Amino acid sequence: QVQLVQSGGGLVQAGDSLRLSCTTSELTLSSYAMAWFRQAPGNEREFVAALSWNARSTNYTDSVKGRFTISRDNAKNTVYLEMNSLKPEDTAVYYCAAVHGTTTLRMGFNHSQRTSYTYWGRGTQVTVSS
Repeated sequence: QVQLVQSGGGLVQAGDSLRLSCTTSELTLSSYAMAWFRQAPGNEREFVAALSWNARSTNYTDSVKGRFTISRDNAKNTVYLEMNSLKPEDTAVYYCAAVHGTTTLRMGFNHSQRTSYTYWGRGTQVTVSS
């Protein structure tokens, strides 16, 4: 099964910044819509951010708007989540996900649903201390 490879997690203090990366040697990510989800202990896995395959559209959950930025570098076949002004409530395991761009053209496609995505990373821990 195709796995997305994540890096960049760690332990930081509130107010600090962190950048997560997601890549793979098995897919050309420029053809895929990408997303980041996160799951904190005792919580459901929740949507964080999404980026269309052509990088013309982004979506963020309200709690991270203005602080997080999703982007891609096609030359490096890598997608990023830049996290600024981190808060303790951002502490979670973060997962990247991918779905082919053609799938996003179907009526009813929902970028914030876990079931919309075909490929997933293993997750990386982000811990923000107060």
